[in-house]
Amino acid sequence: MKFGETFMEYLRGDQEWFLGKCTHVEYKRLKKVLKSCRTCTTLQHSCDTEQENEKDALSGLCQCESCPLCDQKFFSELMKEASDIAGCFNSRVRHLLDLHIASGLQRYVLRLRQCFKNDQQIMVQEGRMLIEYVTMNAIAIRKILKKYDKVHSSVNGKKFKTKMRAERIELLQSPWIIELGAFYLNFNRSDSGDSDEVFSHFSCDLGAMQPVMTLKLPDSVKLEYNLTCAICLDIVFNPYALSCGHLFCKLCACSAASVMIFQGLKAANPESKCPICREVGVYANAVHMLELDLLVKKRCKGYWKERQVAERAEMAKQSKEYWDLQTKYAIGY
Repeated sequence: MKFGETFMEYLRGDQEWFLGKCTHVEYKRLKKVLKSCRTCTTLQHSCDTEQENEKDALSGLCQCESCPLCDQKFFSELMKEASDIAGCFNSRVRHLLDLHIASGLQRYVLRLRQCFKNDQQIMVQEGRMLIEYVTMNAIAIRKILKKYDKVHSSVNGKKFKTKMRAERIELLQSPWIIELGAFYLNFNRSDSGDSDEVFSHFSCDLGAMQPVMTLKLPDSVKLEYNLTCAICLDIVFNPYALSCGHLFCKLCACSAASVMIFQGLKAANPESKCPICREVGVYANAVHMLELDLLVKKRCKGYWKERQVAERAEMAKQSKEYWDLQTKYAIGY
């Protein structure tokens, strides 16, 4: 079955109520934009015999590198759709994980609700729908951009993907994908009451030389997310994802931003740069990866406890130094 048909079946499937609250890639309409490209058609008819023969060999595809008609409708609409999808996905995952890692009164209320319905089952089902939602739309974007490049014999589709990455709306590079994967892996069969099929999308190897989380997609596409902190070169502990997407331990990220651990990353100077990509202003909206930290705690208990002791000792040391300095300023020496 062609992907267009598969995608339309997905949109009309059992999760239609879920999709009604979220936007999606207008795959069918974007294909029509490519097919009805009048500029390309005009250029195609104006070519000489030799060029027409070459085009026949390429199944009659247009050979212009770009098309104002296509580009105006195509890229602007696709960018808006990708941005809306990323925003919907991120907010829905954040809400789902807030329910899973609840504390205080919120945890008490959730436990009361579990007396009446299986909340864990519902959370797992919503997590599965979120995975399907983001992967199906990501594949739709990838395929429509391939079609664009094929029609126009250009690399504009690849340039558009680079632009998406720069604007942080490349769907499968979101840190919330890693959090959702950790959420899945933190459940086991007895927790969720669901089949192993639910967990087949994600796998994680924390014992390897380079710890990774793997996401398997249709069409044999496999994505790997590196879980190594680029500063301490170990598995991320109490991890944060900067807005540029790079993962660091909280202690390492605070050190790179020249702030104390108890102050947190929000106290970082707006001009502070990511240690990897050197992008400015990436600390203010850093994502605290609580599910990933829980996964590391479950699978590497000894390592997690050791890092916790080290972080607390460093926090106590920094706090003492800070307040000693404040006391000296207060008493005037």
